[in-house]
Amino acid sequence: MTRKPALAALALLASTAAHAQVRPHVSVEATTDERRRGISWSDGEGALAASAQLDFSNGFDLGVRALSTRGDPRHGGADAVFEPTIGYSQTVNGLRLDAFATGHVFTGGTGPLDYYEGGAGASYTLGPAEAGVEARYAPSQDAIGGSNLYLGLRGRVGVPVTPFSFTASAGRSSGDVNDPVRAARLRPDNTYYDWSFGVQHATGPLVLTVEYTGTDIDNTRALSPFAARNNAGDRIAARAALSF
Repeated sequence: MTRKPALAALALLASTAAHAQVRPHVSVEATTDERRRGISWSDGEGALAASAQLDFSNGFDLGVRALSTRGDPRHGGADAVFEPTIGYSQTVNGLRLDAFATGHVFTGGTGPLDYYEGGAGASYTLGPAEAGVEARYAPSQDAIGGSNLYLGLRGRVGVPVTPFSFTASAGRSSGDVNDPVRAARLRPDNTYYDWSFGVQHATGPLVLTVEYTGTDIDNTRALSPFAARNNAGDRIAARAALSF
């Protein structure tokens, strides 16, 4: 990440935090495969994650997430990634609006791997149902071989009087390519679509999820070393998350 935007964002957050109440959150997760936008970030293997976040009463939040990436070739053989995030959200007439900036800092890998992105989203809740849209953009960077734009839709429907809910999402990844080898990290088949369907069971701080993910990526193509084991086909993964 570039230093000046990050320092400016931290200064803004610090100046507003002095007049805001703070709520801390901590969570730990275990998954059979860390899937993001339909592709694996843990070489198709199980992964562990932990996160901490401070929510300020003025709408800002500051957090970091750590994930084991299991030496995934997608990320240069990195063992883990740390993801600091600064966000802001407000709810207006039932419509929640979000904006954020996040970095992806990898450890134990080779070559330029770190990159940053920003995004915004909106979601609306009506009874047990929620629907949302989001956009994420990573400007052109050497580590990802160009730029990356993700546009997505998501939805959730809770089953009344039960701890179950159903989720679904769909998205499109695109962007400019300066280095096709490194661009395959986030887009193994250049522009592609992804989708998911899942079921969740929430009891207190524990959330259990089983989710199917898929993409239209052509797995028969010769891919770069950053996607040597593509791990972008249809997959069912399970996740357990415990929040405090």
